[in-house]
Amino acid sequence: MLKKLFNPGTYNNNIDLSLLILRLVFGALMITHGWGKWLKLIGDDPIKFSDPLGVGVFASLALAVFAEVFCSMLLIFGAATRLASIPLIITMAVAAFIVHAEDALQDKEMALLYLTVYLAIAISGSGKYALDKFIYDKISKQ
Repeated sequence: MLKKLFNPGTYNNNIDLSLLILRLVFGALMITHGWGKWLKLIGDDPIKFSDPLGVGVFASLALAVFAEVFCSMLLIFGAATRLASIPLIITMAVAAFIVHAEDALQDKEMALLYLTVYLAIAISGSGKYALDKFIYDKISKQ
């Protein structure tokens, strides 16, 4: 099970480099997107945030921060990449198909773009330029 989770995939160097670029760029951009939510979460002001799943405003904000900040950091380092992609996929799907469901395509296109990249990363894995490769090699030697 752990080998499947940390399997970075077996690709040529161009694909591995492409996966690294996707992880770094989309991970870093999502952190900047989630940072304002993080400040909102730890701040003293009353929380104003949508509750699209009906779990409460605080829980909705906390889940978004978890995905957009914490999981994006894991993505950047390539640590548990496939697992870290799941909350990001869910967050972007909720943004695109629930929060912006009635909006024009231009209002949901960024969420759809992120969703597509995170799906591709979840399917392909981290590539060899990642902590997953190091962990996978250690697990495989046991």
